[in-house]
Amino acid sequence: LVGSVLIAEMIRARHRGKAVGLVQSSWAVGWGLSAVAFWAVYALVEQQYAWRVLFWLGALPALFILYIRRNISEPAVYRETKAQLARTGQSSGFWLIFKPGVLRTTVFASLLATGMQGAYYAVTTWLPTYLKMERNLSVLGTSGYLMVLIFGSFAGYLTSAWLSDRLGRRRCFILFAVCAGVLVTCYTQLPITDAAMMVLGFPLGFFLSGIFSG
Repeated sequence: LVGSVLIAEMIRARHRGKAVGLVQSSWAVGWGLSAVAFWAVYALVEQQYAWRVLFWLGALPALFILYIRRNISEPAVYRETKAQLARTGQSSGFWLIFKPGVLRTTVFASLLATGMQGAYYAVTTWLPTYLKMERNLSVLGTSGYLMVLIFGSFAGYLTSAWLSDRLGRRRCFILFAVCAGVLVTCYTQLPITDAAMMVLGFPLGFFLSGIFSG
């Protein structure tokens, strides 16, 4: 998310959706790599040590912080804004987002983000448990279903990124939210088999993850 913000500050508005969405799609790539690492480590290392190996593998990307701190500069728009505030004697900092001129945007953007995050984790955490316990579906814990879900997420990120520039972010948010709502309703109300669940993993990842590109 931090990388997406940095890119958004550097890219022209008409290409911003595609650029930010492309960065956001790396989340699905990392998810896929972590799944592959899980299978590989547990196949090669004893179970009592495997989780420790995965823990340290997961910590390795944090070393990029050292490179970022030394080599990545703040975007020009940030530096110019900060300099302008200093020249006019205005304060800068976190509390500026609560000023009267931007308070409405802050509140509604926060509600939007909270709703998206809450819906995503409620569905991805609660829905599989519900379907497994109530519908006796066994495909949910398989590697095949996970990869379908990850691929759907990756495709959703890229598609939403393109649509954000073509339709506008507001329309794209509405489209993906409505489709995700319809999909979850189908999951919970219609009779679903393991085969159908495998296929539906793609649109579930597509709409639930893709909305974040905006």
